Amino acid sequence: MRLITVSFAVLLLLIQYPLWLGKGGWLRVWEFERQVAQAQGRNEKLRERNAKLESEVSDLKTGTDSVEERARFELGMIKKDEIFVQILDPRAPASSVAAMPAGNSPDLH
Repeated sequence: MRLITVSFAVLLLLIQYPLWLGKGGWLRVWEFERQVAQAQGRNEKLRERNAKLESEVSDLKTGTDSVEERARFELGMIKKDEIFVQILDPRAPASSVAAMPAGNSPDLH
């Protein structure tokens, strides 16, 4: 009787092994679900980034306001007859302050 019980226990363990640790087992399924959730999170962030870039490209193609804004903030351009005023932080180190010489600023038409 004891031999039958031990053999059933061994068979039960052998049947459970593929369920938990085998190629299609629960542990592997849980790991794949976790990886899918991470990939979906990354995809959602990339979708949001792409939507922002797409709207920015659309703005650049259709209007001049966004082009003017980029020219002003990124390139430091000003319109004709405008006065450029730069306020410097007295605590900022001198190497981080880039002074633009007067009269040499590019014009934005």
